Amino acid sequence: MTPSLDSIISRLHLRQLRLLIALYEHGSLLGAARQVSLTQPGASRALHEIETAFGAPLFTRTNRGLEPNEMGHCVVRYARLIHTDLTHLREELVGISRGRGGRVSVGVIMGAVPLLTGAITALVAKHGDMSIEIVEDTSTTLLGLMDEGRVDVAICRTTVSQTPHFYDSLVLQEETLAVIANVDHPLAGAGALTLAALSDHRWLVYRANMPMRLLLEREFHEAGLRFPQHLLETTSALATLSLLQKNLSLVALVSIDVARFVADHGMACILPVKLSSRSEPYELVTRKGLPLSPAAQLLVKQLVESPDT
Repeated sequence: MTPSLDSIISRLHLRQLRLLIALYEHGSLLGAARQVSLTQPGASRALHEIETAFGAPLFTRTNRGLEPNEMGHCVVRYARLIHTDLTHLREELVGISRGRGGRVSVGVIMGAVPLLTGAITALVAKHGDMSIEIVEDTSTTLLGLMDEGRVDVAICRTTVSQTPHFYDSLVLQEETLAVIANVDHPLAGAGALTLAALSDHRWLVYRANMPMRLLLEREFHEAGLRFPQHLLETTSALATLSLLQKNLSLVALVSIDVARFVADHGMACILPVKLSSRSEPYELVTRKGLPLSPAAQLLVKQLVESPDT
C-alpha cells in the first residue's frame, strides 16, 4: 500500500531526490554515488530509505546495473520537476535580493505569440538578467497550469473556464482572423475570395469547442455552407506551418498577427477571404489574490504599457 503524503514528506530529503536522478542517469550505484558525493554503501542505504518511503522498489537490479521500473520512472520524473522548481525558486530569490532580474513563466495562446514576443524583446533589452519561460498552449491548459502555480501570467481567454472569477484579467487586444496557405497555393494570387471557394479544401483548425473553431463554424453556417470534413486539428503554430509547407491545398485559420508574421517572412500567404466575425479578445490573466514576483510585474507592465511593441 502506498504511504500517505505526510509519511512521504517526513521521510524524503532533497539530497535523496538528487540521488534518484543520478541513478537514472548512470544506471549504477557507484556512478550515482560519485555524482552526489556519497560512498557506494551510503548511496545503497539512501536508496533503501527512498524505496521504504515510497513503499515499493523503484529499480530493478540487472546484470547491466540498476534500471527504473514503472514506479521508478514516475518518481524520477517528479524528482526532476522538484529539482527544476527549486532552480526556478533560487532564480527568483536572486532577482528579489538584487531588486531586478528574476524569473517569470508566461503562458500564451498561438494567436498572441507575436504580441508576447514583441513585449519580451523590449523587456529583455532593458532587463538582460531576466529569465523567461514561454509556454504555448490552449487557454484551458494555460489556466490549469496557472492554478497549479506553473504559469505566473498568461495571455489567453478566461471565457473557457467554468470559474472565471478565480482570475484577474485585462483585455489586451482584439483579435482579427485571417486565412493562410502555402505561398504557391492555387488561389494565392486571386482577388477577393468567399468561403465557398475554400469549402472543398482541407482545413487546419483548432479542435472542437475552442473559440476560433466555433467562429469558423459560425462563418460557414451563416454563409449557408456545410462545414468542411476531414479536418486536421492542431494548436501548434509549428505544426500548422510545417503542414502548409508540405501541402499546397491546405488552408488554415490564424490570428491576423500570426498571418502577417508568416507572410512577411515568406512562410505562407494570406488569402483574401473576408470574415465577418471577430474572435474574442486576448486577455492578460493572473491568478486572483496571488502576488506577482518582481519579474512577473515587469512583464505585465511591459504588456500593458506597450501592447503593440
